[in-house]
Amino acid sequence: MRLDKYLKISRIIKRRTIANEACDMGRVTVNGKAAKASYEVKIGDIVEIRFGDKVTKFEITGLKENPRKEEAQELYKALQ
Repeated sequence: MRLDKYLKISRIIKRRTIANEACDMGRVTVNGKAAKASYEVKIGDIVEIRFGDKVTKFEITGLKENPRKEEAQELYKALQ
């Protein structure tokens, strides 16, 4: 699954275009390396997103095409 799509369906970022822009600006890293929006994520990847001074870090625990709102939080585990 593409990184930008994953960020949207897991509800970490509200819209896919915003996720795409964050990746293009270099604010998103996967396993310590800058990642483009087209990066194929897999279970076990560590994703880090920088929003200004705030850093959000999480591990991907599941991939699902169309999760419901309640299931979205089960797709990742927050770190730190």
